[in-house]
Amino acid sequence: MTPDKMIWASEQPARRNLVVVGGGFAGCALARSLARDLPEGVRLLLLSEESYTTFNPLLAEVIGASIFPEHVVAPLRQVVRPSDRTQFVMGRVEAIDLAAGSLACHTLAGPITLAFDQLVLAVGNRARTDFLPGLAEHALPIKTVGDALEIRNVVLRRLAQIELESDVAVRAELGHFVIVGGGFSGVEVAGELADFLRSVRTYYPRVRLEELTVSVVQNQDRLLPELPPSLGEAARRSLERRGVKCLLKTGAAEATAHGLALSTGERLRARTLIASAGNRPQGLVERLDLELSRGRILVNPDFSVPGFDGLWAIGDCASVVNSWDEQPCPPTAQFAVRQGAHVADNLRAVLASQPTRPFRYRPRGQLATVGRLSGVAAVFGYRLSGLLAWLLWRAFYLSQMPTAGRKLRLWAEWTWAMLFSADITHFRFGRSMADD
Repeated sequence: MTPDKMIWASEQPARRNLVVVGGGFAGCALARSLARDLPEGVRLLLLSEESYTTFNPLLAEVIGASIFPEHVVAPLRQVVRPSDRTQFVMGRVEAIDLAAGSLACHTLAGPITLAFDQLVLAVGNRARTDFLPGLAEHALPIKTVGDALEIRNVVLRRLAQIELESDVAVRAELGHFVIVGGGFSGVEVAGELADFLRSVRTYYPRVRLEELTVSVVQNQDRLLPELPPSLGEAARRSLERRGVKCLLKTGAAEATAHGLALSTGERLRARTLIASAGNRPQGLVERLDLELSRGRILVNPDFSVPGFDGLWAIGDCASVVNSWDEQPCPPTAQFAVRQGAHVADNLRAVLASQPTRPFRYRPRGQLATVGRLSGVAAVFGYRLSGLLAWLLWRAFYLSQMPTAGRKLRLWAEWTWAMLFSADITHFRFGRSMADD
């Protein structure tokens, strides 16, 4: 297909083309809602670089081998079933021409151009590793399934290295795992990692438990600053019971191959750094001439982008004020799902020449796990910690998993992990190569 060939071009002017870029929580919720009740004369196209959507809050459980990696993803073709008026395209957007109503995209079939009447950006954001010297070179981000698998592989390699190492100082470095950031991702990774190390150590008899340390470096005075202080304190206590060291009010100064230099002048000796703090805009967002707020596209209360007819932004890439409390919406899965459904209604209104509605949503609450069988939650004004909060967390994400079959698979895997020890398979991905 040549670059000047347009998919869904204007040869059928009675049809209006709605393109959603991004297959995360927001983009999927929008596409699913629209596909169920697509207005007559409208065609829907979902465009994503990946063929699946990732349930990012479950990535910590991939690291801890509580679930297999394929259980944290869902194929986009199951989310939006292709039909004569719906289509999924796996491709990367290279450029957007807002004036012409088209975007250039690189797909498996080569470069193509897509025409649109309404364009929704739901591209999320990417891990930021440039806020600290050396972090990009020496830390492992946690943003994708590949990141989670790489962290688990590194952890298993460290345990194998310790068994073969005789130098006490080197063994201590190899067994120290430092997590930069004490937000949701950092706390959940710390809890899962601590439980994983304790579970799999039995397979490494030459590694002593006291040689394995997990540390969380947080520059604020408590963990989980998005939650009430009492829950942040509950999370800290739960982590410390697992042997995790929580370094609060401690800034990081520099990352190296042998550890993390702190703002206090202290140095944490460690071979494994995990970066859970910081996000930055996707390259596509950075290339557009749009007004940003902390790396997110500033949008109107109905999610339309000011000054550009037919352009919308939702999810983690958008900055919108929730009219329920007049506060900016946090970049969480709960809000992304609700935003997707809301924008679907607004798009139907626009296509029917009716007024749109500002976003108004009363959040159900926020939840986080702190290792196996433990969590914290603020739900409808109630504050919970321990087993009940952990069960609520799992129930919520199980409910968001598309199709009954995938829900059953995830539930079965969770049940299996509670009854049996963690998997210690070291995965290597790549095709076989012929011998030289």
